[in-house]
Amino acid sequence: MIRRALAIAVKEFLHLRRDWRTLLSLVGMPMLLLLIYGYALSFDVRHIRLAVVDLDGTRAARELRDAFLASGYFDLVATAADQRALPPLFDTGRAQAALVVPTGFAAALAAGRSTSVQFLLDGSDSRTATTVLAYAAQIVAARSPRIAAASVVAPVVPRTVVWYNPDLASSRFLVPGLLAFILMVTSVVATALAVVREKERGTMESLRASPLRAVELLLGKTAPYLAVGAAAASGSLALAWALFGVPIRGSLLHLAGVTLLFLIGGLAWGVLISTLAESQQVAFQMGLLTSMLPTLLLSGFIFPISSMPRVIQLVTHIVPARYFLAALRAIVLKGAGADVWWPQAAALVVFGAVALTLATVRAIRSL
Repeated sequence: MIRRALAIAVKEFLHLRRDWRTLLSLVGMPMLLLLIYGYALSFDVRHIRLAVVDLDGTRAARELRDAFLASGYFDLVATAADQRALPPLFDTGRAQAALVVPTGFAAALAAGRSTSVQFLLDGSDSRTATTVLAYAAQIVAARSPRIAAASVVAPVVPRTVVWYNPDLASSRFLVPGLLAFILMVTSVVATALAVVREKERGTMESLRASPLRAVELLLGKTAPYLAVGAAAASGSLALAWALFGVPIRGSLLHLAGVTLLFLIGGLAWGVLISTLAESQQVAFQMGLLTSMLPTLLLSGFIFPISSMPRVIQLVTHIVPARYFLAALRAIVLKGAGADVWWPQAAALVVFGAVALTLATVRAIRSL
């Protein structure tokens, strides 16, 4: 019995050695996931983009600002003379938080009175905002007694104002990310399987013998999934509004345009996978590997991109869900216009064009 089992094991090892793709996925995938989870991803929030409005202009105000920067959590991205400069910074994403030091701040501390500072926060990412809020409270509590001239129970009290998501509802943070995840995975996998299914059934030879050109075949195959994806996106947003109270503050036309760009890129990527895979099983695995994991881990949906190592941050630039998620939050939660999210839309256009070009070239050669 042992000899027969050993013979089968040797046979299987020989098969694995010949099937280098399977061997590479079995050995390389655990190492890749361990690298991403253990090294690249962290729930710690760092490099928070901070804007400062110092209306007091005193040494005490500067010491409080420096305490935020010295904590290692905040990066100063802008200083402004008044609060009117803050909305554009938050709308474009240049700032995630703002510290406003009022006039008379140092005078109140010198007189032994308690005073307050205002801390503004972008609440569109509720999980990050909650962490940032805790950081700010901790820094103010630790630093304010040192800059106060008299012993006061609470020398400096932070007054927090959360924009876009005042109650920090997690649904308003999760719904855009889930929508990006669902649309990316379904568009890629569905399209990849639709084309490979023809190969497995043997009907691809009949299609090749027909007057259809490769481009026409691909257009006919992907058009229904584009319509289904658009319907799924519309239904999901309607449910999010009705059940979870997620507002749509921006233009529905802009939202439809950005979603369409994202779907086209996903469908083109699915077609490219279908030209590389010879079976539905392989196409399904490739589709999940190249859509689900990057969307979950590298789009900013779960893990803040700013907290990732620089090398991983560069890799996130090729993940289309990163741009769709940023544009989606800007339109849905912030009500921002095209002047804010056009770079994300341009990135989606570039991704879609590259994916379509590669898919078309491969399809002409292989179909």
